[in-house]
Amino acid sequence: MSIRRHSFFTAFVLSIAGALPSVLLSTGHADQPTQKSSPRQARANDPFAPPKVDPSLPNVLLIGDSISIGYMLDARRALEGKANVFRPGTNCGPTTRGLEQLDSWLGDRKWDVIHFNFGLHDLKFMGPNGKNLADPKLPTSKRQVPLEEYSANLETIAKKLKATGATVIWRETTPVPEGAGGRLPEDGPIYNEAAAKVMESVGGIQTDPFYDFAMQHASTQRKANVHYTPAGSKLLGQHVAEIVVKALKQ
Repeated sequence: MSIRRHSFFTAFVLSIAGALPSVLLSTGHADQPTQKSSPRQARANDPFAPPKVDPSLPNVLLIGDSISIGYMLDARRALEGKANVFRPGTNCGPTTRGLEQLDSWLGDRKWDVIHFNFGLHDLKFMGPNGKNLADPKLPTSKRQVPLEEYSANLETIAKKLKATGATVIWRETTPVPEGAGGRLPEDGPIYNEAAAKVMESVGGIQTDPFYDFAMQHASTQRKANVHYTPAGSKLLGQHVAEIVVKALKQ
């Protein structure tokens, strides 16, 4: 290969490699491990970057999976000048991860509002040897966190969040569309119903009717995919901001 052709090929490869992080961030999958953003991403459009804290404003914590990662920046923009909006620097995944990491997510900051969700990772199917998003029809496939265990985990988490003294808002789990791999559409309402019973039992926790809101905007959900288009994430983020503002006014 000539020096000229080698230089052109090298430049082409580097340009493609440089574009990959932003592409992966914008199309991240709920079931992929969260990667730390590069400094370039953090400056531009990083949902994991902490806000510029205004000590005069209340502090809001958003807990959730990649659906919440998708609407994080839109919620923060909608709450600009009204609250400092944070989220854990990870995909919060199933309730089992919540039990393990909740203390570190809460830290020592005083929270005024905590808006949280678990569900999509709990109800997804796993196969032998940790196979992710397994076919629900196979006899070897099992839900990552069965319903009874999900309820017990959620109760522990809800009680710990309530003990912070913050206004706590349970956010219903978003719909599973037809054709989405590794999940069953009917499981969303079932897990939401179980969560509603938990919140009623714990008491003092508000509910964000997120499922119905998302269903009203089902056209913004990707085809056969639990994730949303940028327009959909913006709508979800604005909805979350409205729920948070109401809580802050109470």
